[in-house]
Amino acid sequence: MDSPSNVTLPCGFLLQGFSEFPHLRPFLFLLLLTVHLATLSGNLLILVAVASVPSRPPMLLFLCQLSAIELCYTLVVVPRSLADLTVAGHGRGSPISFLGCAFQMQMFVALGGAECFLLAAMAYDRYVAICHPLRYAAVVTPGLCARLALACCLAGLAVSVGLTVAVFHLPFCGSRLLVHFFCDITALLQLACTRSYADELPLLGACLVLLLLPSMLILASYGAIAAALRRLRCPRGRRKAASTCASHLAVTFLHYGCATFMYVRPKTSYSPRLDRTLALVYTNVTPLLYPLIYSLRNREITTAIRRVLWRWRPDQAVGQGLCQP
Repeated sequence: MDSPSNVTLPCGFLLQGFSEFPHLRPFLFLLLLTVHLATLSGNLLILVAVASVPSRPPMLLFLCQLSAIELCYTLVVVPRSLADLTVAGHGRGSPISFLGCAFQMQMFVALGGAECFLLAAMAYDRYVAICHPLRYAAVVTPGLCARLALACCLAGLAVSVGLTVAVFHLPFCGSRLLVHFFCDITALLQLACTRSYADELPLLGACLVLLLLPSMLILASYGAIAAALRRLRCPRGRRKAASTCASHLAVTFLHYGCATFMYVRPKTSYSPRLDRTLALVYTNVTPLLYPLIYSLRNREITTAIRRVLWRWRPDQAVGQGLCQP
């Protein structure tokens, strides 16, 4: 059992980031900055495009919330990582306060959890649109979309608060160094003094709520959709209905695949440096892919984006100025 002198008081942690690769830091900074700006631009473009549509279908409202979540998701992690890459001389790591670390982890889990529930709500939207097309307008109303969006955010927030309280009540001993570029759950559990499986129960409970429950709803929705598509005799109608689900399925597999691989595993299998590399992918690359997937596969969002880009063209702006009295 660890002595009290070895237990770290809640004064803060050190984020190692990529400080052990000083020669790669300029390259990593430019790479992450480029990806981050592209992610912000893509998601902001979707938000502006949806806001410019006079009558917004429910799916566009869900896409708008998904883009807003992705914006906040990247802003919780990436700016701090970029700032740490620009500051030399941190030695072993960049300091972060106990409360700052807790807040970062809580927001990261809350936004990731809200996205899990939102993907389930979007699957329900596709289910009603394909299986009950005549009742779609009456069932999936803007009011229902707003209530579902609020419920997704509140559910993610509730789970994140409970998980954060449970993790930060653990005793941390030995080194305060987190082999990571943000306060991720796996890195914090790696520093916990105790080695019993009881430490992993809060994470297991959060995974059951955030991953298993929404995934069951998504599977049920797509099971009903698959049965409805099998009954369609028109191949063209079947392809059209299936194409409306393709972008949602791609984003769902990306999000749930990364989350399941990272967090649904025993603590003994944690590999700090490998986890850090994988986290670099799912906090930077996957948020960049989501706008690309939806802009390429969704005709409504593509049309809205083209309308926005047409308004922003310099020659269009000059022409509008010349036409004004």
